[in-house]
Amino acid sequence: MLTRRKYLGLLAAAPVALTLAPRPAQAREAEVFQNPNAINGTDPVAYFTSQGPIAGKEAHMLMWSGATWKFVSADHAAMFEANPRAYAPVFGGYCAYAASKGYLAPTMPDAWTIYEDKLYLNANLRARELWRQDIPGNIAKGLANWPGILG
Repeated sequence: MLTRRKYLGLLAAAPVALTLAPRPAQAREAEVFQNPNAINGTDPVAYFTSQGPIAGKEAHMLMWSGATWKFVSADHAAMFEANPRAYAPVFGGYCAYAASKGYLAPTMPDAWTIYEDKLYLNANLRARELWRQDIPGNIAKGLANWPGILG
C-alpha cells in the first residue's frame, strides 16, 4: 500500500533519478564553448594584451572553429586570425578544471589563467582555485580526457 508519505518521497526522488539515469546518445558537443558567442563574447586576445577579460564588439567578429569570436578592435581580430591557436583557450573555452575531471562545464570570463602562454578558463573562481593547485597535472588529465568528453 502506497502511503501519502511514500508517494511524496517517490515524487521528491524522481528528479534525482532522472538526472542520474543514463542518457541516450546525443549529438557531439561543440568544440568551442558558446553563449551565444565563443567564450561569452570575450576577446581572447585581450587576456594576453590587457591582462584580463574585455568584452568584444559586434563590429569586430570572425568565425573560427565553428564559433563566432568577438574582439575589441580590428587589430585584435587580425592577431587572432593570423594565429588562432595562440589565443584561443585550451579545451575550447570550457572549464579546464571540469575537463581534468572528465566533464564539460561553461566558463566565466573572470576565472582565467595564462600558463605557459596558453589561456585556460574555469567555471568560477573556486574551480580556478582548485585547478591552480596542480596546473601541470590538471592540464595532463584534461588533455587525456579531451576530446572524448565532447561526446
